Amino acid sequence: MSILTKWLNRIVITILPFFAGMATGSAQQVVRLNIQEVYRMAQDNYPLIKQRNLLTRTKEYTISNAAKGYIPVLNINGQATYQSDVTSIPFTIPHLTIPSYSKDQYKLFGEVDQVIYDGGAIKNQKNTAEANEVVQQQNLDVQLYALYDRLNQLFLGALLVNEQLKQNDLVRKDVLNGIEKQKALVDNGTAFKSSVDELQAQLLTTEQSRVELYAVKRAYLNMLGYFINKMLDTNTILQKPDMPEFTDEVSRPEILFYDYQKRLFDLQDDMLKVQLRPKFNFFFQGGYARPGLNMLSNQFEWYYIGGVKLNWSIGSWYTLRNQRNLLDINRATLDINKETFIFNTRITQKQQNSDIQKYNDLIAKDDDIIKLRESVKAASSAQLSNGVLSAHDYLTQVNKADEARQNKILHEIQLLQAAFNYQNTSGNIKLK
Repeated sequence: MSILTKWLNRIVITILPFFAGMATGSAQQVVRLNIQEVYRMAQDNYPLIKQRNLLTRTKEYTISNAAKGYIPVLNINGQATYQSDVTSIPFTIPHLTIPSYSKDQYKLFGEVDQVIYDGGAIKNQKNTAEANEVVQQQNLDVQLYALYDRLNQLFLGALLVNEQLKQNDLVRKDVLNGIEKQKALVDNGTAFKSSVDELQAQLLTTEQSRVELYAVKRAYLNMLGYFINKMLDTNTILQKPDMPEFTDEVSRPEILFYDYQKRLFDLQDDMLKVQLRPKFNFFFQGGYARPGLNMLSNQFEWYYIGGVKLNWSIGSWYTLRNQRNLLDINRATLDINKETFIFNTRITQKQQNSDIQKYNDLIAKDDDIIKLRESVKAASSAQLSNGVLSAHDYLTQVNKADEARQNKILHEIQLLQAAFNYQNTSGNIKLK
């Protein structure tokens, strides 16, 4: 019991800091849960899941804003100036009056610009918004994946307590059986009442253990219920899962996260090409000014002008090579991070494989030990009935048989825990 209690306490202490409170109340009906249902319910209830919709909306707004780059843009401009000199003709022409310009000049105009060709900038912005959303959604999957390990500890911990409670019932029956036999011997004058007292003390200790086990079970179920937003009580039935299938393939969400990040670097490379291309815009300008377009008039006049603009900046050529080299370094860094992650995952898999083999070997020995301990206990029970064995010696054999069964219970749950840890490490969690 001491080994099991320490193991349970260690898990509870590990899990409790993740909570600000616990779910309270009692279930209105018996709840049946399997571990796959717990995974799905916890994902739906986990606060982080709310980010999915926000990420999608962010992408949609960004793409919508980028698409508006094709809409004509209207700019309103105005200016009033005073200058120290104006253009004048230093001679006179007979029969021709040349107007003189005012030193104060005014201009108010509107200009409409329409993209004709932007080199692919708007398309790149849209693609980048979509790629960013994919990366962030995958990063969310990475964060949610850590949830499975906590759920495994809670679910399998509660299962362990259930098995311990069953074993507690068996020990209680053994002790009650011993009390009944010892009372008969006391009545016949062949045993002392102190032997009955020792057995009854052991019965009370067994009942104390049962109280402790129920307290631990409630803690597990309260925490599990908090994760899945469901009221769970000690009547909740947790279905013992089958051993998961094993595969060496690493399918963790981190792998796709690295791949999606590389797509962003490709889009940045495309943007470098966009910056090298010329841009063409159609424009139309109309306004009211003095002077207007007629350079021989000093009157306020309406005017308009339209045409095509060319904008081709060659400054990006100077930094193109360095920018591409930086992108190559980023790609190489990403590949190293991915390779390191897979390497570390493989090491963890090897350790977990060793744990699985260890627990399988221990369980095989447990069966033999239990068989021998039960045989000794049965013989002790018969000897107790015949008055040739003390109650203390009988309890010693009962406790040893109990310890053997408890060890097997612990090893079976530890085997499941190791198997689900391996499944979690490999990234092959089954939700169905």
